[in-house]
Amino acid sequence: MSGTAMHRPAGLNPVADLPKPPGLHWNVRAEQPVAYSVSMVRGLLDPGNPALAHACRGGQGRPVRCLLAIDSVVDSLYHDRFSAYFDRWQIDVTWLVVQGDEDAKSLEQSVHVTEAMSRMGILRRAEKVVAVGGGVVLDIVGFAVSMYRRGVPYVRVPTTLIGQIDAGIGVKTGINHGRHKNRLGAYFAPELTLIDPAFLRTIEPRHVANGIAEIIKMALVKDAVLFDLLEATVGSITPDILASCGSAVSEVLSRAISGMLDELEPNLWEQVLERSVDYGHTFSPSLELRADPPLLHGEAVAVDMAICLALAHLRGHLSKSDTDRALRLLQGFQLPVSHPVFTQELLEEALGDAVRHRDGLQRVPLVRGIGSVVFVNDLTSEELGRSLEFVGSWTATANSELVGAAV
Repeated sequence: MSGTAMHRPAGLNPVADLPKPPGLHWNVRAEQPVAYSVSMVRGLLDPGNPALAHACRGGQGRPVRCLLAIDSVVDSLYHDRFSAYFDRWQIDVTWLVVQGDEDAKSLEQSVHVTEAMSRMGILRRAEKVVAVGGGVVLDIVGFAVSMYRRGVPYVRVPTTLIGQIDAGIGVKTGINHGRHKNRLGAYFAPELTLIDPAFLRTIEPRHVANGIAEIIKMALVKDAVLFDLLEATVGSITPDILASCGSAVSEVLSRAISGMLDELEPNLWEQVLERSVDYGHTFSPSLELRADPPLLHGEAVAVDMAICLALAHLRGHLSKSDTDRALRLLQGFQLPVSHPVFTQELLEEALGDAVRHRDGLQRVPLVRGIGSVVFVNDLTSEELGRSLEFVGSWTATANSELVGAAV
């Protein structure tokens, strides 16, 4: 810190002796290092596996405590295994069951988590919160720990595909507010994310597609090899296949995670607002909160990506054949590419909100050939309308081809 001050001669009235221009001025500069780990660990709940215990500072011959904030569905499936594991490692657990649906992603639920920390009397640095569940629970708990005493350490254990390759590996937390997705939030890194594909055995097929959408995103903007891998596995990725994590699935997951972290690490606080990982996230937040029946996050992202594929093609950034490949890949994983709520009016409204979020510019990422990205700031209402028409026409043709093939 540096500063300047004016010295008062003896005997002057201290009230009248005010600094003259330029007065008093201090500069404060500080850096906050961020270091966290993401580890893929097989058999995380096997009693002999020390990974989770060590993350909670257990296994040192003395009892320790933690707060376990766990998704209600995951708790119903794995309660006994978590309980046996923590007993084996002498970890005294305070259980908090959290709802994991999108409606629960609220300030009230994050405050509920802080109240559990307060009741437990969690120590500010020595004891951990362990967040177990999908992206919603990880966001709720992450925001709560960022608020409580201005930050307590926590560990993430994502149990859905989207949690393991997207929501659980960055530093952003967020909750919905009003009609806006993730309007309130913080940048707050976990100490560690522990990924066990075995949890994916018990997710629903729809949640497989939900996570695949974010993997397709990374393939489109960064990794053409990943795109080819996904094309080769269409129709064969099931919960059991994911949980077994053979060589093909292991490469898909590792490339998706590596690609995401590679993009996030140099820009954790989003000082640079042109982010390739925002692909599919310009229009989807508005759709996700308004669709009825509700869409999952990845489903809304898929519809957004279809619009952006059309925009890229209409601007000459993406060939017709690659546009067809990408749209077919989305449909092949049972993801939607259109939705009746996605009108031109909603697209324009969503783009306007994105401009505010991106500090006055559109900064819309579009693919420039599969595996590369370009940012644009001059999308027009006419283009948005034409992109909707393109996707509508493509979908009608694809559906008629399916009907013809069935006949």
